[in-house]
Amino acid sequence: MMRAKGIHAAGDPYVTTLLAEIAEGSHVMSIGKGETIFSQGDRAEAIYFVQAGRVKVSVASSGGKEAVLAILGPHDFFGAGSLVSQSLRMSTATALEPATVFQVERRAMLRALHSQPDLSELFMVSLLRRNIDLEEDVCDQLFNHSEKRLARVLLKLARLHEYEGAADATIPRLSHKTLAEMVGTTRSRITHFMNKFKTMRMIEYNGHVHDNDFGLIVRTERLTDIVLHD
Repeated sequence: MMRAKGIHAAGDPYVTTLLAEIAEGSHVMSIGKGETIFSQGDRAEAIYFVQAGRVKVSVASSGGKEAVLAILGPHDFFGAGSLVSQSLRMSTATALEPATVFQVERRAMLRALHSQPDLSELFMVSLLRRNIDLEEDVCDQLFNHSEKRLARVLLKLARLHEYEGAADATIPRLSHKTLAEMVGTTRSRITHFMNKFKTMRMIEYNGHVHDNDFGLIVRTERLTDIVLHD
């Protein structure tokens, strides 16, 4: 992974230390599960950094159809469009679980990026990683069927920073509806594939399951070998 002057990788808590040096125009927000951080169409006046918890970034069509663009974990930035020409939010950010988010106003962040070279380089690494993820998502939608897309989504969730490198990862609850929005298919298809993955022991449900909510253990090596390398 690219590193900024050998000090820390983009996902390290060092970013939090650098952001904490911004004296004006920033503050820490405690967000409850299900609460909206910003909505599509809001004025874009700040950028955000996840310190703890998970955040869903989604977009809705005029007809009400929703697509999930990303599920972000600790040490991820979002809302970066506010730093350029995006005056209105193009997406909605919602906490999937209780989250701690560092909010930095646009002008304060631009000043910090100019005055703190380390923060600027780490922020660039974060943007490059997000860009690579988006390119992979586009290729996934164009060339892979929905079963493979679901497998890739589960692997990405399992490899959020706090799980990175683990052979198995326990993923907190996500609804089949949310997974369907991420994959670009129906909830019934997601349920079918999840049952198939369970039968093939690529996932295991962990705890009580109800109303399509679940906690599950992702067997990352098995899921990669059986589904992505068929």
